[in-house]
Amino acid sequence: MRCSGLIDDTVTVLIGGEAGQGISRSGMLLGKAMMRGGFYAYGAIDYPSLIRGGHNFYTVRGSSRKVFSNSGKLDLVVALNRESVFRHMDEINPGGGIIYDEKDALSDELSRGDINYYPVPLSEVVKELGGPTIMRNTVALGSVAALVGLDVDILNELIAETFEGRDKIISMNVEAIRKGWENVIEFNHGFQCTLEAGERPERLWLTGNEAVALGAQAAGCNFLAAYPMTPASPVLHYFAGHDEETDSVVIQAESEISAMCMTVGASYAGVRSMTSTSGGGFCLMTEALSMAAIQENPVVIMLGQRPGPSTGLATYSAQGDLLFAIYGAHGEFQRIVLSPGDAEECFYLTAEAFNLAERFQIPVIVLTDKEIIESHETVEMFDISKVDIIRGNLLRKWKGDEYLRYRFTEDGVSPRIIPGTPNALILSNSNEHTERGFSTSVSESARIMVDKRFRKEEHIKRATGKLSPIKSYGSDDPDITMVGWGSTKGSSLEAIGLLSDQGVKARYVQVRIMEPFPEGLMEYLSGETVLFENNRTAALGTLIKLNTGYKFNNVGLKYDGRPLTSDEIVSKVKEVLR
Repeated sequence: MRCSGLIDDTVTVLIGGEAGQGISRSGMLLGKAMMRGGFYAYGAIDYPSLIRGGHNFYTVRGSSRKVFSNSGKLDLVVALNRESVFRHMDEINPGGGIIYDEKDALSDELSRGDINYYPVPLSEVVKELGGPTIMRNTVALGSVAALVGLDVDILNELIAETFEGRDKIISMNVEAIRKGWENVIEFNHGFQCTLEAGERPERLWLTGNEAVALGAQAAGCNFLAAYPMTPASPVLHYFAGHDEETDSVVIQAESEISAMCMTVGASYAGVRSMTSTSGGGFCLMTEALSMAAIQENPVVIMLGQRPGPSTGLATYSAQGDLLFAIYGAHGEFQRIVLSPGDAEECFYLTAEAFNLAERFQIPVIVLTDKEIIESHETVEMFDISKVDIIRGNLLRKWKGDEYLRYRFTEDGVSPRIIPGTPNALILSNSNEHTERGFSTSVSESARIMVDKRFRKEEHIKRATGKLSPIKSYGSDDPDITMVGWGSTKGSSLEAIGLLSDQGVKARYVQVRIMEPFPEGLMEYLSGETVLFENNRTAALGTLIKLNTGYKFNNVGLKYDGRPLTSDEIVSKVKEVLR
């Protein structure tokens, strides 16, 4: 199996147009077709907060090797409107090409002589077939398949699956793909990107949001309450679309406050429960987060970051909520903050979040960002046998003495009973309380109860320390060490290969557990280092300094709503080494 691009061993295709032209669906299908053809792919959507209009584009990168992110350069642009041609023309590698609608008559305006132009009658084909205007994207996919050597039978399979039961629509789209293929094959003049068909291994093509939802369901979560908020809404959508088959209760609440309170209530009733939101929604949830903490009700929250403050850039990516996730909410209490760096980690860390929450009866936050949870990735099939369900000190029956919900124990974790259990009356409220659960304002009682909850601390650190809280990739003897978290992982792994080609040995150190902050990071920070984050204030750098005293002299920060690219990381590393 071989994949040959213009610059490296990847092929990168951008599909651009307006909201409502099927940009996301086209990109998703193209990436999935690449995966079905035996390739790895990565796909990301860029869009403003508009239902119609604006400039949208989906970038798909495919290769015979694992790809971790998109790069800053393109091999092929599919322009579903004029704007997409001129916005992205300068990003195309020499020898690449642009597919555009023949009716736009752009030939006199196309200035680059080192790329190929493909005027395809997208609108005319759709008119001949009697289809809706949006079907132009299907015609374009046929043209893309012809240029990059992708088997159109795979696209036809996906069309049949997507429109199952609607034979007329399937037939029309299959014919549109064929027409798009034929129009490009007739005048292909030197496009250099090719994919060679390989085996079709069992892999998945999914987003981080879908991986979070699947991880939660694999862990036995069957209650989700959420209020829609980009980029976290697809977790709610996934649960709602699979509620019957997973026997789940899914509620779109009237607000994030209600969603969090419902999640706490479901947990109190003994159900594995979670909510999903973004920064603004998490702000509203923090009072109920503190309530969950004092009641010692285990809950899981997925916090999908986007740029702020306030509404900010509602549909773009950022890493500005790290310290808020760790310290947000009033009062002092134990929590765990997990930070996956790709879709696979979204699955396994979310599944583990439920074990941690119930084992220690605390809130657990899965901290993601838009780039991870809205982008598609090719991942290997998840191994469900690796997902254990550990419900901690949850008892099904009670015999003996009076039940004390907040009984003092050596590790600070009290016996937890499902309401309605015979011989066990549960008392719980949002006030400080005694072992029995009665409210108290006695100073000694309050101190003892706070100490009781904080006895969990050393046990939490021990448990999270077994989950690979720090991961290292690349050279064991590096010229430079890159440090980051979340979505900086993919671009940094791509950068390691690019730097190696230039004779630079690089290492990437990923911090996956933010709270409690893991031990052992300092052993990676000798020599030249550079910190990469998608924020303005180097939040991870602040956290590292608070916990270790180490201060980064070199930082690569990006905060325009777009993810760091491998090219940007390479450029910063070379600047540091100079």
